[in-house]
Amino acid sequence: MSLLGYLGYYGIDAILQQWADMGVFEFALPFMLVFAVVFGVLSTIKLFGENKGINAVIAMVAGLMAITSESLRSFFSTIFPYLGIGLLIFLVILILVGLVMPAEKGWFVALTIIGLLIGLIVVFTSLTSSQWLSSYWWEQYGGLVILAIVFGGMIAAIIASRGKKGGGKSEPFQLIAWRPEE
Repeated sequence: MSLLGYLGYYGIDAILQQWADMGVFEFALPFMLVFAVVFGVLSTIKLFGENKGINAVIAMVAGLMAITSESLRSFFSTIFPYLGIGLLIFLVILILVGLVMPAEKGWFVALTIIGLLIGLIVVFTSLTSSQWLSSYWWEQYGGLVILAIVFGGMIAAIIASRGKKGGGKSEPFQLIAWRPEE
């Protein structure tokens, strides 16, 4: 009998179930996530200078306030499984594109767009599953919201592709990479 068996743990599923029963996934991990994000943002923008104590206190308060919200806890427990599925789908797409496509710079933009679409689908599915968007309002006005987003994207594309002043040739709309090429 192994040490874990002697202690009463007979597999990883039993350990994970015990952690779930203790509230690790519902309270501890969301607290650590909110704490880390808030602390990182405060440290990066240096709102209070180099004082890490104030940043830690504000991050701790934000984390503790976040775990008191039932809707935020249910959103976290909903979004992360969908995020895992979305990341796996994107990884499969990356592998398939890497096998088939030549090593050119052109497909980077397409993969970025696909990644953003998968991210939007994950967020939308999580919000719907946690019943933030599954109300009567969304059923009534959801199509209008999507139409406004499409028109807003078209207007942004038209504005971004406007020509030079003085009647010169207009330049085509180009998506740029979010990180500089090396």
